[in-house]
Amino acid sequence: MRDVIAQALKTALKAQDKRRIGTLRLINAAIQDRDIANRGAGKDPVSDEEIMLILAKMVKQREESAKAFEEGHRLELAEQEREEIAIIRDFMPKQLGDEDVQKACKRVIDEVGADGLRDMGRCMAALKDKYAGQMDFSKASGIVKSLLQ
Repeated sequence: MRDVIAQALKTALKAQDKRRIGTLRLINAAIQDRDIANRGAGKDPVSDEEIMLILAKMVKQREESAKAFEEGHRLELAEQEREEIAIIRDFMPKQLGDEDVQKACKRVIDEVGADGLRDMGRCMAALKDKYAGQMDFSKASGIVKSLLQ
């Protein structure tokens, strides 16, 4: 995954795509920050799965920022955030649609054998293991909660 991002950065530098260059550098910085934190804790460098989680977090942050900019009538800044989201999503697996998220939640509830809200944590952990970077887990959480009630 690191190689793919590094290659994309080289391509963006050659094409002088300023938005893409900046976003890819932010991705690399976030990965390096996590590497440094892991090194301090005596852990291994960041794996591809952890990179997917980092990218998902970056997308979520930008979605929140874009929403805040829209509410503040700063549409040009909201558009910049959306452009960054599109660049980050290029490196993530295809996002599951609402119907697929619903099916995945039902499947995980059956697999875990959940029968109440007290099993929600186990269900969410299983979803995060299986579908890292492929769905919005805050939406999935709401679906799991409604199915368990």
